[in-house]
Amino acid sequence: MALFLLFRIGADRYALDSAEVAEVLPLGPVKQIPGAPEWVCGLMTRHGQPVPVIDITALATGTPAAARTSTRTALVHYRRARDSGTQPRVLGLRLEHANETLRCDPASFIDGGIDPTHARYLGPVRHDPRGLIQWVHVGALLPDAVHAMLFPASSPA
Repeated sequence: MALFLLFRIGADRYALDSAEVAEVLPLGPVKQIPGAPEWVCGLMTRHGQPVPVIDITALATGTPAAARTSTRTALVHYRRARDSGTQPRVLGLRLEHANETLRCDPASFIDGGIDPTHARYLGPVRHDPRGLIQWVHVGALLPDAVHAMLFPASSPA
C-alpha cells in the first residue's frame, strides 16, 4: 500500500506519490522569473534556500490555479528519470484542492490507453467510486529547457 496526495485540475482528480512529497504548505509569495513560461510561478524561499515553483493547473490548461484555501504549494523531491544517480532537487508545485489523501495499492493504477506525448508527466489511472484518478510523475513535469532554466547546476554542460 502507498499513500497519495490528491489534487484537482478543473473537475479532474490527480495523485502524487507521497514518497515524492517533502512538505505541503499554504500558498505564499513568490518572486517572478523573467523569461520563464507562464506556468512557472517563480521562486519562494524555504529554510533559507530558493525553491522554484510551478503551477500544475497552468501547465495543464493554461489557466493559473485559483487562490483558494485548498490551494497549496507541495514541495516535492524532483529528479528526472535519466538523472537517477543524482540527488533530487526541491521543486514547488502549486496544486488546487490539495487537501485529501488516498491509500491504495500502486498496482491499482493501470495504463489509461492514451499517448501522453504532450503531457509526459501523466501516468496511469485508477478508478474509484468518484471516478478516475490519474497519477502524475514528478520527474517528468519539466521539459528540458525549463529544467535547465530552473536547475542550471544539474543541467548537462
